[in-house]
Amino acid sequence: MIATNGSSAAGPTGESARRGLVMASDPELLDTLLRLAAAAGCEVARAVDPADARRRWLDAPLVVLDDTAARACAEAALPRRAGVVVAVCGDPPPETWRHAVAVGAEHVVSVPQAEGWLVAALTEAAEGSRRSGAVIAVIGGRGGAGASVFATALAVAAVRTGEHALLVDCDPLGGGLDILLGAEESEGLRWSQIGVSGGRIPAAALHAALPAPRVGRGGEGRLSVLSCERAAHGPTPGAVVAVLEAGRRAGETVVCDLPRYPTDAALAALGAADVTLLVVPADIRSCAAASRIAEILAERGIPAGAVVRGPSPGGVDADQVASSLGLPLLTAMRPEPRLARALELGRVPGTTGGPLQRAARTVLVEVATMLAVRGGVVA
Repeated sequence: MIATNGSSAAGPTGESARRGLVMASDPELLDTLLRLAAAAGCEVARAVDPADARRRWLDAPLVVLDDTAARACAEAALPRRAGVVVAVCGDPPPETWRHAVAVGAEHVVSVPQAEGWLVAALTEAAEGSRRSGAVIAVIGGRGGAGASVFATALAVAAVRTGEHALLVDCDPLGGGLDILLGAEESEGLRWSQIGVSGGRIPAAALHAALPAPRVGRGGEGRLSVLSCERAAHGPTPGAVVAVLEAGRRAGETVVCDLPRYPTDAALAALGAADVTLLVVPADIRSCAAASRIAEILAERGIPAGAVVRGPSPGGVDADQVASSLGLPLLTAMRPEPRLARALELGRVPGTTGGPLQRAARTVLVEVATMLAVRGGVVA
């Protein structure tokens, strides 16, 4: 967050128009508002008087005033607009409500009680109006189905289309997704270090804190990974939902790798996801194992589709696998040549032009189409 004095003669243009506007004469309250803006990742301009505020009054996505500023702006006849908040320390006295009505404020909030609400409002102001991103959960039909590999390839494919992507590891016993990306030594936070219990997180702050392995070519999107450590303790349900929603609000592709066993965090992720992919090898035992997971998804009303992975030793085709699970077939994937060796050598899944990358790209198109039909995401 950068706080600036709004006294420049030139009006706001471009990205500068996304700055919030703060006007407060109470030093303690002003410090609190600037701290909350920093926590929200919201750049703000500070106005010192109504004439100064007028320059940004209509362009700022959010205006926060103290009681004195609200009265002064009302007396200066600044035009009414949406997104004006009056903040006070403690309970607002009657005159604060009169000033808020006069200036056309939508909310009067008390600090510190409403700090969480203010952070959320400032975060929304910083992020602006974007299309909603897609949250995709990936789960294996059986152990060793390749769900983590496919989840990684899916995130890589999103980055290579120019998207920002967030890869979220919800399997505390999976060994850590950062290893699949060759990022186990990379600087950045893991689940136990991010200190999130719920609420609203700015996507920009999240990306800045996480490892961001380079998986694309120049000019492409960015991939950030939030990995579990090599420990038995995973994220809490509230933290998982907060992270997934941060990526969704920012218009990003969010891919969540889930364990097969229904932890509270995994169930929270399933509930937050737009679609769940069930990765199933094309053999009878895998179909039997995956059928129970498909039943759980159906019982909870969770939209899902099948990703069928070859080879099929018994000649079972992908349509038969998907039909046996009662799921639509999103793609069938041939074996990736020398995949196991490539993973051991630290090569990121989905970065070569093989079956894995092609299947991941196909699924992204299928998911976008599904969500467009449901009205969730514009393809």
